Amino acid sequence: MMSRQDHGEHKKSPMQGEGHHHGEEHHFASLLEELEVLQQELIALAQSSATTLQHTNPLHLASAVNLTHYLGLRRRDMRPLQERLAAVGLSSLGRAESHVHTNLNAIIGLLRCALGKHRVDCMLPATDEVGAMLLERNTHNLLGEAPAHRRTHIMVTLPGEAADDYSLIKVMLVHGMDCARINCAHDDPEIWARMVSQIILARRETGKRCRILMDLGGPKLRTGEIAPGPAVLKWRPQRDKLGKVTAPARIWLHPESEASSCTAPADACLPVSGDWLSKVSSRDIIELTDSRGALRTLQIIDQVGTGFWAESNQTAYVTPGTELKLMRVSMSGHPRRAGHAGMVGMLPPAPELIRLNAGDSLTITREPLPGKPAKFDAKGRLLRAASIACSLPEIFRTVQPGERILIDDGRIGGIIRSVSKNKMEVEITQAREGGEKLLPNKGINLPDSRLELNGLTAQDIEHLDFVVQHADMVGLSFVRNPADIELLQKHLKRLKAEKLGIVLKIETRAAFDNLPELLLTLLRSQTIGVMIARGDLAVECGYERLAELQEEILWLAEAAHLPVIWATQVLEGLSKSGKPSRAEITDAAMGVRAECVMLNKGTHIIGAIQALDDILHRMQSHQKKKSSLLRRLHW
Repeated sequence: MMSRQDHGEHKKSPMQGEGHHHGEEHHFASLLEELEVLQQELIALAQSSATTLQHTNPLHLASAVNLTHYLGLRRRDMRPLQERLAAVGLSSLGRAESHVHTNLNAIIGLLRCALGKHRVDCMLPATDEVGAMLLERNTHNLLGEAPAHRRTHIMVTLPGEAADDYSLIKVMLVHGMDCARINCAHDDPEIWARMVSQIILARRETGKRCRILMDLGGPKLRTGEIAPGPAVLKWRPQRDKLGKVTAPARIWLHPESEASSCTAPADACLPVSGDWLSKVSSRDIIELTDSRGALRTLQIIDQVGTGFWAESNQTAYVTPGTELKLMRVSMSGHPRRAGHAGMVGMLPPAPELIRLNAGDSLTITREPLPGKPAKFDAKGRLLRAASIACSLPEIFRTVQPGERILIDDGRIGGIIRSVSKNKMEVEITQAREGGEKLLPNKGINLPDSRLELNGLTAQDIEHLDFVVQHADMVGLSFVRNPADIELLQKHLKRLKAEKLGIVLKIETRAAFDNLPELLLTLLRSQTIGVMIARGDLAVECGYERLAELQEEILWLAEAAHLPVIWATQVLEGLSKSGKPSRAEITDAAMGVRAECVMLNKGTHIIGAIQALDDILHRMQSHQKKKSSLLRRLHW
């Protein structure tokens, strides 16, 4: 490179010294020519996008231009050029997400210097200071200030019980929760308000920061209700592999007139008519004949208030009106009949069991008809296929035969064979051996269908009034096209809440396919970010593609200088069971490339927060976005 004292002189660069071959000079000239053509293409692309860019929020104009440059860069196969640049020790453009134009200019400058075309100082390698500064500003605006020891935020989905459990929220804050997520698809504004009050109180008492994200439910497609079956209560003891009872079934008996006041986990809660239980005492035995005609006994072991705990070593199916015979153990040790018989009270009807196997047919109805299992005649011939409704009848306008349908996180898969105005026929192609239970209120994904759904439901718009008053961010769920974001922006303007943070959730195949347009639309708002909602995204796009998709979302978000929330099933085993898998620890560590990692609720959520806090703290000295930081190794 030329020094300042050499200004005005034409000196050969090291690459042009003795031994520098004409072929190498031609190679540099070829690279320079290709990069200059690319540079002009990117400039022209930004100019042609002027109409789109003029709607961008002024805060994000540089980010929108950089995103446009990055898209232009990556819409071609850069691998041959990368390899040629790397071969001569120049930047391979592999870290240019946040500063495409600056990076490209720097490489061009170095090549010009190598060819002796500069009479001034050669350009220094590009830095991403401006891009990093914009990302840091946008992260701070959306998520707040990160803790001193960790730059990646931790978000936690609050369970409904947090509304009345101040100590839970306080402990979450103390151990590392920086953002609390309230899912508006569950509970109601009264419960959300109590959650918010607990967060505010915990922030005040602990001095910790905690932003609040409220996720709108969005146009989530789900299975409908299932018709009630017979009212029957079942219990069974635990057995080992040889069938030997290892733990009896625990049954809680209570007066039918009183709500079940069970004080501990029970295998069954049995309501009893009248005041018959007042005649029962500890050590009594209750005999009954279950719905299969089998004689069963219950051993009374304890009384709590007006109810009793009993144990049984036998499996039983009990229906309303079943007679209960009281047997009392005499001094001789023999049980004898005592008093008159009691009766089992009313039982809630259990839903019909719908089990689907590969090859079965399923009818999905437009009308909200209760789901029913398949019906067969005496010879086993199918009379009527199993059926169930769906929550969004609008889908019948656009779904087509041959498209895939996935139910309950892909546990049940099928192909749509026919569609009419009021129903569609599905052939089940994916189910475990032995079949899968079809349950109510489970997600339905249509990855091949071009659905025409409003980005906000009527309920979302109603909930938005609450969200803008109590939350720092609103999560936009099941986005498919830019119009969904525009609709939210319109309603925030109506509510004079345009500064409220917007988190764009990428969880549908359509959202991934339309991601560039979605991000450019999102950049019209002031405070913004992206969530990679990997659950539904994996179902819609295939689990085998998830790793690839989440990388590409990270790259585009970085090009737009947008903070990313890494979400769904992070440390799920640890959160729910207290025991993490090796794979989920590695997954959590990769989350350091995002600006926030989200944990879902679980019995062991505090342990999961502590573990994630430690993992992110350790990893941040090794990794920043795509770049390895080359910290000194241990050996």
